[in-house]
Amino acid sequence: MAVFVKGARVFRPGATLFHKSWFHGSGVLQSGPPQAEFFPPAEGVMLPTGTFSNRVAFITGGGTGLGRAMTTTLSQLGAQCIIASRKLDVLQQTAEEISSQTGNRVHAVQCDVRDPQAVSRCVDQMESLTGLPDVIINNAAGNFVCPSERLSANAWKSITDIVLNGTAFVTLELGKRLIQNQKGASFLAITTIYAESGSGFVVPSASAKAGVEVLYKSLAAEWGRYGHRFNIIQPGPIKTKGAFSRLDPTGAFEKGMLDRIPTGRLGKPAEIANLAAYMSSDYATWMSGTVIRFDGGEYVLMAGEFNELRKVTADQWKVMEAMIRSTKGS
Repeated sequence: MAVFVKGARVFRPGATLFHKSWFHGSGVLQSGPPQAEFFPPAEGVMLPTGTFSNRVAFITGGGTGLGRAMTTTLSQLGAQCIIASRKLDVLQQTAEEISSQTGNRVHAVQCDVRDPQAVSRCVDQMESLTGLPDVIINNAAGNFVCPSERLSANAWKSITDIVLNGTAFVTLELGKRLIQNQKGASFLAITTIYAESGSGFVVPSASAKAGVEVLYKSLAAEWGRYGHRFNIIQPGPIKTKGAFSRLDPTGAFEKGMLDRIPTGRLGKPAEIANLAAYMSSDYATWMSGTVIRFDGGEYVLMAGEFNELRKVTADQWKVMEAMIRSTKGS
């Protein structure tokens, strides 16, 4: 009898593969317990201590959520960080907390990325504090759910100004100064899996994030000669307080999200932070123009035409197989 081992569990064909409580109260093909047990998030920092020593990292939207997580990881790895957003009080609190945790300086600089003049002033301030950065992470974002027929011009502009224009203003301002100073750098943008597929009800965000990806791919081709590389992370659902309060205020959609993620859980900010650190580090210097989808398998499950067959019960499979066997070829 064939036996295979998964983690500390041993499974044999025909043994405990069906359980009525796991799927809709019916006998359903199931390989073991809920799959999230096999994919626990790793704790801690992935890269070696000192990976970013003597490096400067600039992170937009660095005060909360994913931005805070990425700043924390880069600071733990030795980087001197500058975090920027509109809310200076939030930035200052985050900077103090991370600095006290890691022992490395984190600077808070107020910046409205929608305003190119504000971006220029922010970069001036950064240059006086730390010099030009080695790592730039464009993470500032805005989003809300809305039927597209209810969108106003102002609603469209409020998202695209932050996501697309803000990323462009930061990237171009820093890129030009880096080129003038003959300094190389790693640029990273945080987008979303629906930048590739599109998505209803978040059309401004989907459009703007897709634009960011094309911007970065284009500059990867054009500015490699200046020592600049550009990469993109497409996160799937990551449970951060800010994003979920806007996009799932009632919590009604979280269960549906879990149902369409093959690994059976949401992502953690620290997981994105470890990936971002790797992509921004000297371990990834041959990576440019790359888009990494990081979503627990959500995209491929939603894309496959027949993937909903995972919900078919064992009894239904028997009926279907009998029908298939009884069908004569033409």
